[in-house]
Order: sequence, then structure tokens, then C-alpha cells
Amino acid sequence: MLLRPIVAVAVLAAAFPAAVSAAPALPPQPQGTEVAFVRAIQKDLTARFPTPASAEKAGYFRYTNEDEDGAISYANLHWTSATPKDPSQLWYDVHGNLLGADFSVLQSDSPAPPKMWGVDPRRWVSFREHVHYVLAGANGKETYGATGAEKFAKAGGNVDDPQAATLVKMGVVKDPSLVTRVFLFPSLWDLIVWVKPNPNGAFADKNPLVVPSANAKSDEE
Repeated sequence: MLLRPIVAVAVLAAAFPAAVSAAPALPPQPQGTEVAFVRAIQKDLTARFPTPASAEKAGYFRYTNEDEDGAISYANLHWTSATPKDPSQLWYDVHGNLLGADFSVLQSDSPAPPKMWGVDPRRWVSFREHVHYVLAGANGKETYGATGAEKFAKAGGNVDDPQAATLVKMGVVKDPSLVTRVFLFPSLWDLIVWVKPNPNGAFADKNPLVVPSANAKSDEE
């Protein structure tokens, strides 16, 4: 989500200077044709992906900690959202409730913010490429992290085909077998939408109805 995730957020806007906002001067509430778009995805995604298990069955996997907005992000590595039924990310709270979704378009395919689905192009934000990884921890508990693409490349890694061995060279992990997943988050345009009703608006940064747990982490950590 507000990387999301991202954030999620989402999530890397502060952690990675590479994330640059399109700075939309728009109210967070859907406007005009955006209303139908938001209503449609809220109905559709709530029905198809009500829980993390349903997302995982459809090919999504968790790749972040809970962020400061209470969202845990899942991605499917399909970075081109052809239709409103194809979110590239979904986010859930710690109780497994669906919170929202990201839709994305590769910047290599669209140099300018996309004009799609009746959504104002200024809603889309820009993220530069970076590398995410998932590590196997004690008792089967996963840990999550990310690093800048430039830093990964300087360590000898191939950003387009990231490998666990580079994370070993970087000191992220001692044993490559502990890396359960490492992948490129490419340069893309990202549209962040709350699926859970949000009094602040479906395009708002935060949702007052979502209370983060005590384990939630700031994007800056």
C-alpha cells in the first residue's frame, strides 16, 4: 500500500528517495467518473480477495511488514494492471481483512501518468525500481526487507534478475538458503485505492477506521 506497501503502501517513499510523488492537487474523495471506478473495484475485490488466503490462492504473496497505516502488502509480480480487475498489490490488516489495492503500469510502457478507467492521471504516483526480499526466520516466521536498485547493482547484483547470493555479499543474510524470495519492483506508475470504506476518501493516505497494531512500523524504518 502506501508504498504501499504499499502503501503502501506501499512504503518506500521515505525509505527510498527513488519514490517520487506526482503530487496530485486533488481531494481524496473520488470525483466524477472516479466514483464508478471505486465502487466497482470495492465490490469486485471484496468478493474475490476477502482474505490473504484467497489472495495467495490467486498468486499473490506477502512481502512487507505491517506499515504505520496498518497495511500488510501482497504482490503477484504482474506489474501491468490491464483492467480494474487486475490489481498488482492487495493489502490486509493483521486480522486478515482486505484494506485496499494498488494498480500499476510500467513506466517503460507509459512515460506519462496513465489515463485509464476514468481516474484522473494525477492520482498515479511514480516509483523507481528497487529490490525486495523475503527471508525465512526462526520458527518459520518470515522477515521482509528492501534495498535500492543502485546499491544492489554496486554489490554486483543483476537488478533485472536478482539473486540471493547478492544479498549475502551485501551482508543482508549469511546463508542464501534463507532467502525465500528476491524480486525487482520495477519503475512504475502506481494507483493506490482503499477498498475498505474510508471517511477520508478512497484516495486518502490514511483511513481512520484502520487501527494499526503495536507492531506496525513507520515507512522510515
